[in-house]
Amino acid sequence: MIVDTTEVQDINSFSRLESLKELYGTIRVFTPILTLVLGITIGVLVIVWLEREISAGIQQRIGPEYASPFGILQALADGTKLLFKENLLPARGNTRFFSIGPSIAVISILLSYSVIPFSYHLVLADLNIGIFLWIAVSSIAPIGLLMSGYGSNNKYSFLGGLRAAAQSISYEIPLTLCVLSISLLSNSSSTVDIVGAQSKYGFWGWNLWRQPIGFIVFLISSLAECERLPFDLPEAEEELVAGYQTEYSGIKFGLFYVASYLNLLVSSLFVTVLYLGGWNLSLPYIFVPELFEINKADGIFGTTIGIFITLAKTYLFLFISITTRWTLPRLRMDQLLNLGWKFLLPISLGNLLLTTSSQLLSL
Repeated sequence: MIVDTTEVQDINSFSRLESLKELYGTIRVFTPILTLVLGITIGVLVIVWLEREISAGIQQRIGPEYASPFGILQALADGTKLLFKENLLPARGNTRFFSIGPSIAVISILLSYSVIPFSYHLVLADLNIGIFLWIAVSSIAPIGLLMSGYGSNNKYSFLGGLRAAAQSISYEIPLTLCVLSISLLSNSSSTVDIVGAQSKYGFWGWNLWRQPIGFIVFLISSLAECERLPFDLPEAEEELVAGYQTEYSGIKFGLFYVASYLNLLVSSLFVTVLYLGGWNLSLPYIFVPELFEINKADGIFGTTIGIFITLAKTYLFLFISITTRWTLPRLRMDQLLNLGWKFLLPISLGNLLLTTSSQLLSL
């Protein structure tokens, strides 16, 4: 049997071309994901450094200063130290729950970043139900904390896990009602469409002015969801040693630490997207008409400006969260639940009814 060498070469070149196409397709899929993860990691490191510096300034003491100039790499040094520490397992605990819990907490929060628009056309997944996907996915995180508390075989850890679950359920309902009000105002549940609906009138088009009650309820609920002071009952050190993370050490303890800051960053980003106009410059057109055109800019310049504006608004809210930590005292557990069920829930429900009524009357 005689085989034509030209046909063999064509087949080989075709197979190589197909392999290159598959490789290119794989790289094209994973490059945005890896870029987003890298950006999130840098954002978390910046938040940790900012919190230490701002806390030091409020308390009139010296913050981190030894790990690199101004202590910029202190968070990286702490993470490296935790990475090389020994992972201890409780002798009579449920090791499966104990090991899986931190991973569930981190992964569920990381998935929320996929629907956040950082600039015009710069979003990993522009879904029609983007904001509700965030609420659905973020509600999984307390399950990881509950598993961690149960698997530790420690009464303090288990109480911390139960508190985390109770707190999440109590404040997730008002938060969802506020998000639903924004969705009704924007006639969409897509995060990109919500930002677009706020861009028509510049600064005065922010949902902050159209939904002031919802903004306050969302602000309080997001702080409670992040378990920040004055809502850090699941890990109150005076009562529960360290709550659900009492028995953890090494990188697993570090994962809880990372999950806390990831949750704080994603909440700040959603405040920016839902209430502060997202990536839009948001200056009134009548004052600065030339700068107003930046909102419509495309390409690398427009994308860079959009990312900068989004991050500036996000870190402004983070500053408020950090200063709140050292301003207000911790609530009791009964006060926390009363605030969620007896005050925020009726207020957010009334706000939703008012929004619905105004939308129906405007038809």
